[in-house]
Amino acid sequence: METQALQKVEEYALRKQDIFVSSKIRYLLRSILASMFIGFGITAASKTGSYFSIADSPFAFPAAAVTFGAAIVLIAYGGGDLFTGNTFYFTYTALRKRIRWRDTLYLWAFSYTGNLIGAVLFAILISATGLFEGASHSFLIQLAEHKMEPPASELFFRGMLCNWLVCLAFFIPMSLKGEGAKLFAMMLFVFCFFISGFEHSIANMCTFAISLLIDHPDTVTLAGVVRNLIPVTLGNLAAGIVMMGWMYHTLNADK
Repeated sequence: METQALQKVEEYALRKQDIFVSSKIRYLLRSILASMFIGFGITAASKTGSYFSIADSPFAFPAAAVTFGAAIVLIAYGGGDLFTGNTFYFTYTALRKRIRWRDTLYLWAFSYTGNLIGAVLFAILISATGLFEGASHSFLIQLAEHKMEPPASELFFRGMLCNWLVCLAFFIPMSLKGEGAKLFAMMLFVFCFFISGFEHSIANMCTFAISLLIDHPDTVTLAGVVRNLIPVTLGNLAAGIVMMGWMYHTLNADK
């Protein structure tokens, strides 16, 4: 039943590889663009959450989760290239023997690097606006602090469950008809991962980069960033490889 969607996954992966082969700079720029799009989502979610948080409203986190959904729409329709989605696309295509595993590793490395660069660049831009001064940045700092607290094992599984949902947010709409249905499905899945407290490595990059460049407490540190990103990235990778790439290849091995 998901055969047509999987064909699109394979086509997307091969198209991304073509871009990489023809111009690594273009591929890197698309990756930079993707995390900057996520930066817009983080900014909107943080500002929305802060407005509710200042009023001691229990709707702070749900409201932030809704507005963060704009990020996936920007990536899906704006031409960004996201590492977390690529863990699924390239794994499935490599298992289909349409792309070499060595090339898959290169593509993952470039997209992750580009996403990191984009997160830092966006953080520099948004910090220059002065929009996160005073109480308006409280929700963002709370997010950053909370992400640095759990042990590595918990962060790994939160990252795994997160990217499972994120990959599904790109995959499920491929089988739907109508742009409205696709947009609703994408934003619903992203809302689910955000409200559940799961961990997305690229979204975390943006959250941490902005937090470190604005006025922040001693609890937000570069060491805390590294401590979070390593297990979360591994969890994201595990979900893309096992729960999505391997799972759907196994379920459709005779197709």
